[in-house]
Amino acid sequence: MTDTHKSVPRTPHNVQQAATTTEPVVKRALISVTDKAGIVDFARALQDEFAVEIVSTGGTARQLADAGIKVRTINELTGFPEMMDGRIKTLHPKVHGAILARRDLSTHLGQAKQYGIGLIDMVVVNLYAFAATVAKPDVTYAEAIENIDIGGPALLRSAAKNHAAVTVVCNPADYESVLLELRLHAGATTLATRRRLATTVFAATSAYDNAIYTWMYDQLAIENNHFNQEAAASATEPVGRQDTLSSSAATPDLAGSPSEDSPPTISATPDLASSYETPGCPVCGQTESLTQWGVFAIDKRLFLCKQQELRYGENPHQPAAFYRYAPGLDAAMLPPTLRANAALPSPNPAWQLGQAQQLQGKELSYNNYLDLDAAWAAVREFSEPCCVIIKHLTPCGIACAPTPALAYEAAFACDPISAFGGVMAFNRPLDTAVVEAIFERGQFVEALVVPHIELTALALLSQKTNLRVLETGGINPTGNQLEFRSVEGGLLAMVSDSVREDSHTFEVVSQRQPSSEEAQALLFAWRACKSVKSNAILIAQGSVTVGIGCGQPNRLRSAELAVAQAGDKARGAVAASDAFMPFADSLEVLAGSGVTALIQPGGSIRDNEVLLAANDADMAVVFTGLRHFRH
Repeated sequence: MTDTHKSVPRTPHNVQQAATTTEPVVKRALISVTDKAGIVDFARALQDEFAVEIVSTGGTARQLADAGIKVRTINELTGFPEMMDGRIKTLHPKVHGAILARRDLSTHLGQAKQYGIGLIDMVVVNLYAFAATVAKPDVTYAEAIENIDIGGPALLRSAAKNHAAVTVVCNPADYESVLLELRLHAGATTLATRRRLATTVFAATSAYDNAIYTWMYDQLAIENNHFNQEAAASATEPVGRQDTLSSSAATPDLAGSPSEDSPPTISATPDLASSYETPGCPVCGQTESLTQWGVFAIDKRLFLCKQQELRYGENPHQPAAFYRYAPGLDAAMLPPTLRANAALPSPNPAWQLGQAQQLQGKELSYNNYLDLDAAWAAVREFSEPCCVIIKHLTPCGIACAPTPALAYEAAFACDPISAFGGVMAFNRPLDTAVVEAIFERGQFVEALVVPHIELTALALLSQKTNLRVLETGGINPTGNQLEFRSVEGGLLAMVSDSVREDSHTFEVVSQRQPSSEEAQALLFAWRACKSVKSNAILIAQGSVTVGIGCGQPNRLRSAELAVAQAGDKARGAVAASDAFMPFADSLEVLAGSGVTALIQPGGSIRDNEVLLAANDADMAVVFTGLRHFRH
């Protein structure tokens, strides 16, 4: 029997809203959803207000029927049962023909009538939760595969393609606006709305396919993992470890070569070669051998959701916006077995700066975001309570202390002038003692970010109505994520930096060993120096920076700036250099100011010349063997 649209009477409600419409009226809707939020109310409104026939599948059909909604099952429509454990439900001409038939072509309508295909005017579908499934730590490969939706994307794409006549809804948030439009247009939707909904569908299916592609690629990359798995498995260092230079408190012994416990480094190629190729890039067609598989996929897709339009960029004449990674599609995340240190806990996307909750203050600016990111990255390097103050991406002060308030006081004292108008980060919950210390110093703070803030502290901060306060909810370890920077015509990608090297592999290369106090100060300085723009020279007393020279094209000038800022505090202090010293002049400047110990990567062809100057000044020098440039 031919399945055609029935002539359905309109209720008085609909007649009162609009008497006529030139848009296609919704008479039959196919509903099949994984996210069932709001679906019962939506379906009931379609049926009660507009006499829409509801066709549904599986669990959705059961839920609607249980709610008293009259439902026609999909197998009643097609004449075929759902089969193969639900893999085959809607892949049928009576479904897709009913959606795809062009209403303006008599040939399409004639074929639909010939084969008993009744038209479907609305498709309400959302997809299996694939991203949530593969995010589970115990998910199996088979479980992930079964959560790849086939029928859902096909239905959505068919309806979106034929949006000239079909209304497609994939987001429960659109239910109310669709119902409102139906009420305003006698049971029809406008073309403008159908176009908008179709665009939403293609965004959703694109992101869905990308989640599957990314996961599949990661599985293949894991199988061909080019990291040293044995070394990664043995790297059990906890987040924010307590550094040590030696087991001896009196005369720390830093000599030694890299141990088996040293974190592995990322190699350009895996240990095992293969002649197989990756799937080619769908855009340029380029392929690569499996020997190159790993962190950097040949086809890297960034899915971003606009969080807010900013007042402007770095300058008022530059438009700007802030985007977050789409949920479940964080391109910065690496699978655990592809991380340089697989023993570290998986980063929690909810604790990222981009997901932080702004509790008060003016809207964040472009420059605020940059400074907050720099401060948040720096403070997470430390396990002790720490405060970092940043101005124009440059640390004004970094300090660790027994309490956050003491850490703030020490960080502020590093450079009170530059701290004015700065951005701050803490790696401990913010309490009233910190707020009171800020008020006592009269410091103007642009923004601050913390893992948590006490309610009493937030109440005090509310006096500063413009102060932007962000709460992340937790702290992720540094490193083990991808970061991107744009250049004209492309993007650079790299694994983010982190001070994770084993301090037991550091080597004392001077005649004098550092004292225990110097050793601990050197480790603090080394960790803090990583967050300073190159060329970077940092001077520290204990766990407090006292002089920072950065961003200079030569290391000598950075040393002079650090010494000038430190003043008398340089006497008896230690210093760190983010890269090797190419000449002895920088060390001589530090030694002349009273600095007694230096930590640096080493590796210059003039290391001997630098060490001769160090020995002449009775300065202890430690080589780390690893640099931390920051451009």
